[in-house]
Amino acid sequence: MGLLNGILGNMSEVTPEEIQKQFGKFLMEDEKIERGYKLVRDMIVFTDTRIIFMDRQNVTGKKAAYRSIYFMSIIDVAAETAGFGIDDSEIVITYLTNVHRQGLTEQHAEVKFEFPKSFDFTPLYRFLENIAYQNRLAINQLTRVEY
Repeated sequence: MGLLNGILGNMSEVTPEEIQKQFGKFLMEDEKIERGYKLVRDMIVFTDTRIIFMDRQNVTGKKAAYRSIYFMSIIDVAAETAGFGIDDSEIVITYLTNVHRQGLTEQHAEVKFEFPKSFDFTPLYRFLENIAYQNRLAINQLTRVEY
């Protein structure tokens, strides 16, 4: 079933040992791995600072490209639950691509994560949504209002 989920674009959670083996050498000083997900050969890792993408390339998979999205850049998160049939759940993250986090000058991009129906993505969604909300407050230099 794991391979079928991979072929369909779904991710599965990876053990901390496998994450450390693949990503340990790419971590910044004092950066901690929180969790990771695998899609056939590619992986996505969440640390306490950023999201790291590993894209295995060519037939052998020995060549890999790594890219990061820092939490400070995340400005929006959207989620879609699985439907009937072979639908899956997904989270779409919108993040700033420019260095300066200033209102009215933003440039952004999106990345989509797909998860199998059986995976409860709501804790990850809430975590990312909180980051996006705090970043919006900081960018707009607002203080949080309690409702």
